[in-house]
Amino acid sequence: MPNPNQNQRLLLPWKTRISLFFLNAVNDSSRRPDGTVNRRLFRLLDSIGLKTPPNPKPRNGVKTSDITVDPSRNLWFRLFVPCHSQSESDPQLPVIVFFHGGGFVYLGPDFKAYDDVCRRFAREVPAVVVSVNYRLAPEYRYPAQYDDGFDILRFLDNHTHVLPENADVSRCFLAGDSAGGNLAHHVAKRACDSKFTHLKVIGVVAIQPFFGGEERTKSEIELAKVDVIVSLSRTDWMWKAFMPPGEGMDRDHEAINVSGPRAADISKLDFPATMVVVAGFDSLKDWQTRYYEWLKKSGKEAYLVEYPNMIHAFYIFPELPESGQLISDTKHFIRKQCSKLVY
Repeated sequence: MPNPNQNQRLLLPWKTRISLFFLNAVNDSSRRPDGTVNRRLFRLLDSIGLKTPPNPKPRNGVKTSDITVDPSRNLWFRLFVPCHSQSESDPQLPVIVFFHGGGFVYLGPDFKAYDDVCRRFAREVPAVVVSVNYRLAPEYRYPAQYDDGFDILRFLDNHTHVLPENADVSRCFLAGDSAGGNLAHHVAKRACDSKFTHLKVIGVVAIQPFFGGEERTKSEIELAKVDVIVSLSRTDWMWKAFMPPGEGMDRDHEAINVSGPRAADISKLDFPATMVVVAGFDSLKDWQTRYYEWLKKSGKEAYLVEYPNMIHAFYIFPELPESGQLISDTKHFIRKQCSKLVY
């Protein structure tokens, strides 16, 4: 994928630009210099419709409900169940466990954009979608988010009755964007070292995963004035909020720089097939491409899906045609992996 330089113009609809301006303003104004977050600002914004409640009545062909896993840590998930999606040839539906983005600091499954996206996955793949509300930094630091993600898998394995009868947890996919893509990778790695009774992770969909390192990559430097969501100041702040203080907790930690000098050896793990989504105007794309190349070098099945004219988090904007294309590409990847299974 060619690297756009800082003089190359990014063409986006006005609706998208207005949404981005609003999201960036909230992000920047809520981050405090002392490393804390003004959560009250987000609670005020909730009153203007940024959050969406669950709806047991079908909307756009999907019904939703919220299921509590551990109230002591506010661990829950939003369940998306497609209606009238069963076919005679495939009565069982795969399960997508989805992790939202937000730099490990912001957002949740009830954020309207993520509710809409998961609803589209459920309807169009089709699949049963489990959208996870994991704990946020800096109030809860690494590895709390990975613990929450993995505990959802254990809960689904032990409580299959909370899912619809046509949900097949033996065809489980971990998906997420940005920080959620980072989570999907690390939870999948934990799953490789664990035994489940019913659940099996057979695929990962890493949508513009949030990775990094001490090095400043070419795309981080060249896209500094072009990337409308990601900036070095924002990502540096988020990594500091995410990692606890201590020796070895810098940006080359294996949680952040997954393919770097302290990378885990996954060559002997039965790591699932992985789809890596990269966008041309995302300053994190060099880290994401390195992740794909590392998977391939480790002997794993991996696919690089590129959107040269898109930005970070493009797929939460339904007015962009590439948003629909990503849903289609994900559907193709999931069906391909499911077709390999023999029962």
